Amino acid sequence: MTESLILPPTLEPADMLTVALAEARAGLAEGGIPIGAALFGADGTLLGRGHNRRVQDGDPSVHAETDAFRAAGRQRSYRGTTMVTTLSPCWYCSGLVRQFGISNVVVGETRTFTGGHDWLAELGVRVTVLDDEACVQLLGDFVAEFPALWNEDIGEE
Repeated sequence: MTESLILPPTLEPADMLTVALAEARAGLAEGGIPIGAALFGADGTLLGRGHNRRVQDGDPSVHAETDAFRAAGRQRSYRGTTMVTTLSPCWYCSGLVRQFGISNVVVGETRTFTGGHDWLAELGVRVTVLDDEACVQLLGDFVAEFPALWNEDIGEE
C-alpha cells in the first residue's frame, strides 16, 4: 500500500498532476508506457499512485489508473476523491471511475488519446483537462519511438 501524504488544502489540479507525471516518468524508466495516475482523497491526502505496468508485468489490465486505485487500498467510499491521470482515461479506466463513484478526474492531456472523459462529465463527474505540455511531450515522444507498442496499448492494430 502507498504511504499517505497530506497535501496542502489549497492544492490545485496542476499540483496533483506532478505526482502522476512523476509516475509516468518512472514507468518510462522501467521500459513501460509513460502514463501515470494518482488518487487523492477529498482532504488532499494522496491515497495511491501508480503507472501503466502492462509491459513490466505482462498484464494488460494494469493501466495507470488501476495501479493507483489498487495502491490506494480499500476505501469505505470514493465519493469526493480525485483521480489524476496524465492522459484521458480509456473506457476501461473510465468504467472504474464510474463503478466506484470517483467524483473528480483531472486529465493531463487529451491530444494523444481521447478516452472516456467526456462520457464521465456527462454522468456528473467533474472533469478538468489541463492540456499540459509536459504530458503531451512525454507521450508524444514515446508514441513516435514505439508506435507498435502504443497501438497495442490502445487496442489498435
